[in-house]
Amino acid sequence: MTSIENYSTGKILNSICFSIFLLLFSSLSFAQGAVGIDLIQAENAIKFAKKEANKLNTKMNIAVVDAGANLVAFSRMDGSFIGSIDIAIKKAKTARLFDMPTDDLGANTQPGGALYNIEHSNNGLITFAGGLPIYNAAGEVIGAIGVSGDTVENDKLVAQAGADAVK
Repeated sequence: MTSIENYSTGKILNSICFSIFLLLFSSLSFAQGAVGIDLIQAENAIKFAKKEANKLNTKMNIAVVDAGANLVAFSRMDGSFIGSIDIAIKKAKTARLFDMPTDDLGANTQPGGALYNIEHSNNGLITFAGGLPIYNAAGEVIGAIGVSGDTVENDKLVAQAGADAVK
């Protein structure tokens, strides 16, 4: 190969690499922009969830995750169970990973169910009430909320108040 051929081959390879870089970078930028729920919305969900918890006279741990199931906001009410911190986060994560209320998923996770033992996947899932997807005005899932600290019925009511605050 002559030096001119090497130079031309090098320019072509550099051009291809640069094009691939631009393609990957633009995809990455889009993925980062597609997080769904933002911090203001997540904090608003927590605010309304806490208001409902206070009405029920209970103390809760409340977690909100984005469209990628990443934690965006968390609140531990004074006096809530320390053991419920992880449960609230996992409820939110579970609701987002499967885009359904955690108790709906739980119905299929019992012995003999189609999803028996799924709670052991994804570094641990929670399949009882208290985790709900959060939807935007267009009906798209933008995140999820998980609540833990009282009965599953109260966990679900508090989660619903938080999820409803985002719409």
